[in-house]
Amino acid sequence: MATTLITDIAELVTNDPAQGDGSPLGVVHDAAVVADDTAVRWVGRAADAPAADRVVHATGRAVIPGFVDAHTHLLFAGDRSAEFAARMAGDAYDGGGIASTVTATRAASEDDLRTLLARRVYELRSQGTTTIEIKSGYGLDVVTERRLLELAGTATEETTFLGGHVVPPGVDRDDYVRLVAGEMLVACAPFARWIDVFCEPASAHAFDGDESRTILQAGAAAGLEVRVHGNQLAAGPGVQLAVELDAASVDHCTYLTGADVDALAGSGTVATLLPGVEFSTRSPYPDARRLLDAGVTVAVATDCNPGTSYTSSMSFVIALAVREMRMTAAEALWSATAGGARSLRRSDIGRIAVGGRPHLTMLDAPSHAHLAYRPGVPLTRPIELAERG
Repeated sequence: MATTLITDIAELVTNDPAQGDGSPLGVVHDAAVVADDTAVRWVGRAADAPAADRVVHATGRAVIPGFVDAHTHLLFAGDRSAEFAARMAGDAYDGGGIASTVTATRAASEDDLRTLLARRVYELRSQGTTTIEIKSGYGLDVVTERRLLELAGTATEETTFLGGHVVPPGVDRDDYVRLVAGEMLVACAPFARWIDVFCEPASAHAFDGDESRTILQAGAAAGLEVRVHGNQLAAGPGVQLAVELDAASVDHCTYLTGADVDALAGSGTVATLLPGVEFSTRSPYPDARRLLDAGVTVAVATDCNPGTSYTSSMSFVIALAVREMRMTAAEALWSATAGGARSLRRSDIGRIAVGGRPHLTMLDAPSHAHLAYRPGVPLTRPIELAERG
């Protein structure tokens, strides 16, 4: 298999503390990487690099692991820009707008959904995101939820069944919980790796702790791994439930008690923070500093969705994490790469190490700090490892 040498790298972020400067980012200066289409083959100083079939010169740029966007809702139809404008004028967010996206998504043809998904995936990948988690959740009936997961599987390995997104209007809550944990789960489980639920008792549209436990335990019994939307709108049972069920990740984590922080610190559950939501809803930002200082593993992701965070830019999320959530530039980058990988329970992505996936992103800048230092500037692009026909 043909190999590519990427050399003349000013700063290589490996996320391997055994490399380079010994920091969590494992920074190597004056670096090089050799990779093929399947794996990284060598990492080190440029002066020591072995020969390869093809050479790419970074010419003093930085190279980082591809971003791991571990929370997205990319499969939807319709537009909610008017809802965004209303929130900017003072309306509060409570989850009710999801119903309008469900209506539009159910009405969309499969070809239309496939085209919309391809455009959004291209948008993410062109900005340096190399791993994407995609949830269902805009169907909320058996046929549409299954269709969304089948389509998601054409774009990623990381597909999440989110039939427990909200209770559809006009449907009895108990009946809907039984549907999600029963017939809908049976239809969707073959096309999903994960199960997720919007656990938010402060909202009339989401699910309380008992309802969420019923859905998640049914998913786990069907062989799916657990994720949770929790503690977005108010303190609630989401974090504690995620830890109880050994969820890989609990996402949002905007309102946390001391007990929630302690539970996360003593668990293997990652806190995935989604600051694009707070930007788009004028809500308080999660306190990442509090979590990090307590020893909690933190990831950041876009939550790309039509209602509350319609961004595909992990660079933007990193800038928000640094400016609004009191993270350092290094912590934010780690959380957008290695942290996302941990939230997906993956060791082959989110780092640049021999044997890992060859997911490399180049910055049009000499240092990773420019991701936060130059917000809104398109600095990132994926590195192609072979000539394309």
